[in-house]
Amino acid sequence: MTNLHNLTVAGLREVVAIKEKIEALESEMASVFGAPADAAVAPAPGRRKKRRHMSAAARARIGAAQRARWAKSRRAGKASAPAKKKKRKVNAAARARLSAIAQARWAKVKASGQSSL
Repeated sequence: MTNLHNLTVAGLREVVAIKEKIEALESEMASVFGAPADAAVAPAPGRRKKRRHMSAAARARIGAAQRARWAKSRRAGKASAPAKKKKRKVNAAARARLSAIAQARWAKVKASGQSSL
C-alpha cells in the first residue's frame, strides 16, 4: 500500500473520491440485499463492541453465591484438615552408603585435577 505522506493533494483527492464511490456502492449493495445501509459498512478495526453491564441484583446474587462457597470450604477445612504427609527419613545405614559413594566420586574428581563435577 502507498504511504499517504508521499501523496500530492491531487492524489489525496483521488483517494477520497474512490473511498466515497466504494461507500456508495456498499450502501447500494446493502439496499439490494435488504439490509440497512449502516450494516454494510464494517466497524473500524480496533474499535471494541460496547461492553455488557451486569445489573446490581445479578452482582449481588453472584457475590452471595461466592460467599456461600467460601463459607462452606472454610467449614469443611476446620472439620477435617488435610493430613500432612510424613517426611520420609533415610536410615543411618543408607545415609552412610550414600556418603561413601559421594566421597568416592569427589576423590575421583580431585585426583583428575578438576575442582567441580
